[in-house]
Amino acid sequence: MHRAIPELHGVMIASVDGLAVAHDFPDAEAERVAAMSATALGLGKRITERTNLGGLAEAVIRGDNGYLVVYAAGKDAVLVLSGPIDSNLGLMRLEARVAAVDIKQILGQA
Repeated sequence: MHRAIPELHGVMIASVDGLAVAHDFPDAEAERVAAMSATALGLGKRITERTNLGGLAEAVIRGDNGYLVVYAAGKDAVLVLSGPIDSNLGLMRLEARVAAVDIKQILGQA
């Protein structure tokens, strides 16, 4: 992922329970990012279901300094990308979609 998007601050696979599985975030941040990302995924799923938008495709959080992009990667995992505000958001989304499918297959949920 970093080869395609070198400016990323971090990439993570977390459990839907909010535990970091694999990441390159600073260790002091990892568990907090995992927990918040799992919460964002769960909330996004509830919002899309209750507003008849269908299944959640992604959750994109944009702050003044950057983006956090969250994807479901199967039923048990969350894929998280964090990048600066000048990141190529389209490329982040494209790479994340492909990676989420790959993770889902690796977990045997395809």
